[in-house]
Amino acid sequence: MISSIAFIIIFVSAFTFFIFKVFKIRRNILLGRDIDLSGNKGQRFKTMMMVAFGQSKMAARPVPFILHFFIYSAFLITQIELIEIVIDGSSDHHRIIWHWVEGTFMGSIYTFTINFIEKLSAGAFVATIIFLSRRNILKLPRFKKPEMKGWPSKDANLILFGELALVTCIMLMNSSDVALQRLDVFHKTDTFIVSSAIANLWSGLSVDTLMLMERIGWWGHLFGILGFMVYLPFSKHFHIFLAFPNTYYTYLKPKGQLTNIAAVTTEVKLMLDPNADPYAVPTPDANAAPVKFGAKDIHDLTWKNLMDAYSCTECGRCTSECPANQTGKKLSPRKIMMDTRDRMEEVGKNIDKKGKEHQDGKSLLGDYISEEELWACTSCNACVQACPVNINPLEIIIELRRDLIMEQSKSPSSISTMLNNIQNNGAPWQFSPMDRANWANELMSESESKKS
Repeated sequence: MISSIAFIIIFVSAFTFFIFKVFKIRRNILLGRDIDLSGNKGQRFKTMMMVAFGQSKMAARPVPFILHFFIYSAFLITQIELIEIVIDGSSDHHRIIWHWVEGTFMGSIYTFTINFIEKLSAGAFVATIIFLSRRNILKLPRFKKPEMKGWPSKDANLILFGELALVTCIMLMNSSDVALQRLDVFHKTDTFIVSSAIANLWSGLSVDTLMLMERIGWWGHLFGILGFMVYLPFSKHFHIFLAFPNTYYTYLKPKGQLTNIAAVTTEVKLMLDPNADPYAVPTPDANAAPVKFGAKDIHDLTWKNLMDAYSCTECGRCTSECPANQTGKKLSPRKIMMDTRDRMEEVGKNIDKKGKEHQDGKSLLGDYISEEELWACTSCNACVQACPVNINPLEIIIELRRDLIMEQSKSPSSISTMLNNIQNNGAPWQFSPMDRANWANELMSESESKKS
């Protein structure tokens, strides 16, 4: 009874804390501007199943794809065994599901499921060791970028070591369980292939020792899962949950198609159409807030931009594909997303402590992301294409650059020259419109002289 009460208290406490943090993150995401992404439900569901569930974009790099598949699938399937642990823990029984299904067709399903979980867990164990080696021994360049120093690197390693401990506990629990079955201490189940092989190592151990090992594995598995759940909202691994809604709400417009500002579009159409009636345009509400061009802080971005930031896996594929980063420029699309998430967390903590109206005098643009980073972007969409969960760093970059130009009138000299030329000459080049066809006239003159 004491064990059951302790289990229920621990489980409910961890789950409650997790839900509390999820609502905090939801609150932070909704600090962004509203945007309607509710249409095309069939296409959105298809995208989610292919990209989030099917891991289709991971396949661009086959080796990490296979390794990640073992960890990802083991995490999903292992939760089935967690159901049994929850039932056993709250009822103070041992493998109660097996007692329900023994001797039936569902008993075969039970055995198949446990064997499948064990095989995936063994694959996940090997994959985790390889991932740790890639980060800490091989030291792949994309894991050693400046933005990965400190906590981001520790976070990744902490999760990987946690996965090793979790798989170890699963195997210890099941193998000592099998060893106890062989001694007729526990009611026998069907054969579990992997744990039966490991159980051979425990031959000769006393019943008390095996019982202790089984309890360590059982409680270790439980604490591992619950600890992982409590830790997730503080970690980049929260993408395990957010990858699904994030890919569902993917922008379905073609890559490279920028979002226009409605107020600017209206003005341009009026200027380009000589027959347009400016009085036909609805008069803005005098009490409405002035139109904001671009984004300076997270409140100016959309909730989808903010969800992108929380969904970032910090894998660095975007940065490794970025041509600006490859040539040594300061821009890192991964850092853009990490900075956006860090700023959201900071604003959220300020709200918790000082209220929603508090202004800390900081902003995403300037305090987190520099102008140099923004102007290094070539708008090529390589980062968008590379992201395994359809994150769009480019949209945030574009919105921040819009603020610089349209709100602050700030841009590099080369861009300022181009904009002035467009304003004065109708083209990016410093030539009068009257002289624009001179090059063609010169070619015609040369052609005529050759003929003569």
